[in-house]
Amino acid sequence: MGTGEAWESVCMKKWHDKEWIRQLSERAISSSQVDTALYTKYDVKRGLRDLNGKGVLAGLTQIGEVQAHPEGDNTGPGHLIYRGLDVNDLVAGFLADGRHGFEEISYLLLFGELPTADELADYVARIGAARTLPDDFVHDSVLKLTSRDMMNAMAQSILAMYILDNRPEDVSIPNVLRQSLKLIATFPLLAVYSYHSYVYYYGRGSLVIHAPRPELSTAENFLHMLRNDSQYTPLEAQLLDLALVLHAEHGGGNNSSFTTHVVTSTLTDTYSAIAAAMGSLKGPRHGGANARVVAMFEDLKQSVTDWSSDSQIEDYLLKLLKKQAFDRSGLIYGVGHAVYSTSDPRTEILRDQVKKLAAEKNLSDEMDLYMRVERLAPQIISSKRKMYKGVSANVDFYSGFLYRLLGIPTELYTPLFAIARIVGWSAHRIEELANGGKIIRPAYKGVTTSQKYIPLSAR
Repeated sequence: MGTGEAWESVCMKKWHDKEWIRQLSERAISSSQVDTALYTKYDVKRGLRDLNGKGVLAGLTQIGEVQAHPEGDNTGPGHLIYRGLDVNDLVAGFLADGRHGFEEISYLLLFGELPTADELADYVARIGAARTLPDDFVHDSVLKLTSRDMMNAMAQSILAMYILDNRPEDVSIPNVLRQSLKLIATFPLLAVYSYHSYVYYYGRGSLVIHAPRPELSTAENFLHMLRNDSQYTPLEAQLLDLALVLHAEHGGGNNSSFTTHVVTSTLTDTYSAIAAAMGSLKGPRHGGANARVVAMFEDLKQSVTDWSSDSQIEDYLLKLLKKQAFDRSGLIYGVGHAVYSTSDPRTEILRDQVKKLAAEKNLSDEMDLYMRVERLAPQIISSKRKMYKGVSANVDFYSGFLYRLLGIPTELYTPLFAIARIVGWSAHRIEELANGGKIIRPAYKGVTTSQKYIPLSAR
């Protein structure tokens, strides 16, 4: 072994010294923790939220609005508004016509009004035509650079798309809109192809790549590209489309959309801004919660012998809160929201539709279990924890169950969220640029104790 190799071996041994890392970690933690009493002293809104969960007003938007209750009614149901239109009315409209709604809703969120029939047909055709990626890009950036996490894989590909763009740094609205529409069109490809690559390299499965079909909707193309036989039922496609509609936008204050505003305010490029939003959405407190709901229910089904017993389910939920069950986090995943209290309108819509698919799949008993937990969990939480507002099931509670009914692997649950939310992110990026705002920079107050410098020789 040469001198260089010996030195490298010593360096690697030092780098992998777990005790050294442990000691420094303890030092880093102790030097980072802030006395919680100081947050009250300086009236700091932790999480940019008041005690009642209402967000601190940080901006104005015309894109989407999240209402805990109807105006003037503190006990009514929650509402989700897209460009001034209640999402309940939008969903009822396209379902009554037997149409898919995601493309129509994306048009609404981007351009502020519902399209005419001709405008919608033209928009759908253009999105379908843009749903392509160069073969060498698919091979080199998506299939070759495989990741164990699909969100990281997608973010990597998004940043790589910068290279394909002749005007990546141009932040004029026409150019950003062009980039945004391309991302909306290609997100399903990035997600599905990243998953197939993961299965091939890490799961030793077959690598089956289907080209997208321009005449299919976003939901249909996702199922077509994901499944080896490309087969799906009309109800399956309809419910996946519905899930995309309900995840497309959630106001400027949700973490990933706010991230888009913050990063866009620096005038960075579109690909960097969207990659940052992907990093935000990946977190289990944001887009990663639906997979945790499914995993929690799998544990519940093993722990509760009688799914129709309220008392057995209550006992399990109490164990969750006491950190005695599942991942011992003290959380009941899928229950509670930063804004909604009485109800999450997305949950109300999704529940009624998922019941149909559960019946088709002969899983009505499991659907009943979900509904029973939805009813009992808020009661258990309210009885054991100090609450400043009501608590109810959020959209993650049923979306993960829907994806499982559709046979979608858990690795793609959060990417599906991204396939929908790229519309909202794009709209918020354009809004930030169109208003020519200042760079976003909130204040943090320093609370460190003053120290005097000690020379190295005296330490």
